[in-house]
Amino acid sequence: MKTLPALIAAAALLGGVRLFYDGGWEGRAANALVPSSSNYRLVANGDEASCAVRRGAEISHGLSLLTVAANCRRILPGIERAKFWREQDDGTVTFSADGIDPIVTFAVADGDGYESYEPALPLLSLAAAAP
Repeated sequence: MKTLPALIAAAALLGGVRLFYDGGWEGRAANALVPSSSNYRLVANGDEASCAVRRGAEISHGLSLLTVAANCRRILPGIERAKFWREQDDGTVTFSADGIDPIVTFAVADGDGYESYEPALPLLSLAAAAP
């Protein structure tokens, strides 16, 4: 009978250590969905227009520098001002000029990459590209 409490305590300890080192179950699952590339292709309305986007160095947790090609303004006017990529714990990504106020917001897509949902139009997709 003393073995059962010892096994429960060992399992709890192992689970706690694993959560501490892995950063939590939710964070690990969300990170597994996100593409690992830093080069992306931003596409509007199914290849109607496209441009290059590059995720740069991480500044703080979830906030990275962002380089948006000048020709991206054809896809979404104002997006060329975006300087920051912010990734939330739920996997959503925002582009912003100041690191706070989003210009565009993306959710993780069914396949690789992301799809925009705010603003509603134009519908944008963001997929990993070759360097």
